[in-house]
Amino acid sequence: MTGTVILCEDLHIRLGTGASEVHVLRGLDLAVQAGESLSLVGPSGSGKSTLLMALAGLERPSAGRIAIQGTEITRLGEDDLARIRGRAIGVVFQSFHLIPNMTALENVAVPLELAGEADAFKRAEEELRDVGLGDRVGHYPAELSGGEQQRVAIARALAPRPALLLADEPTGNLDSANGAMIADLLFEASGKRSTTLVLVTHDRTLAERANRVVRLESGRIVADGGSTQPSPEPAMGV
Repeated sequence: MTGTVILCEDLHIRLGTGASEVHVLRGLDLAVQAGESLSLVGPSGSGKSTLLMALAGLERPSAGRIAIQGTEITRLGEDDLARIRGRAIGVVFQSFHLIPNMTALENVAVPLELAGEADAFKRAEEELRDVGLGDRVGHYPAELSGGEQQRVAIARALAPRPALLLADEPTGNLDSANGAMIADLLFEASGKRSTTLVLVTHDRTLAERANRVVRLESGRIVADGGSTQPSPEPAMGV
């Protein structure tokens, strides 16, 4: 797959209303090509997770546009957004977001079934094997470790074979050993499938594994390259 997977133009997001309104993203422009791995870094409150949620169609821009694989998602209704997420976008959260009364297999298969996949359970089992959980398919989330739960979440995100994989602090709730394993899994899976990977992280080592590092400060991109080091303070009005 080639071409631009993500295109953001003059993206603004304001949260809250009146005196409590916060201008989280301020005129952000970003283009990400197919197969790139990109990490979003920056201080807390810089807008990293808000940008990721906007790319997933889970946060509505106040102004500007976002296109995923050429489809402008800012113009879509909720049903069309859900279809785009089910087909083209996989999301991995820090807190796993597994359904507790479903087995690992069901957590991966049910979204595929809802998307109309005829071989949902077969593909779900294959994805769980790929993340090293072939012997845990019948276990419920409470019976799995944190690292295993995150592997189920990754299998669920990858099962529709999306063009774009978004990960929000995917190692944030894990110890260093499990965090390293999850990082390996994300980069290996995205590389093998030529999936565009965008991840938010405070972990400098994890961030530097991406082939592109984008640093946000106060809702603006202040650095775009290979370094996670803080940039100089931007000039007023920039």
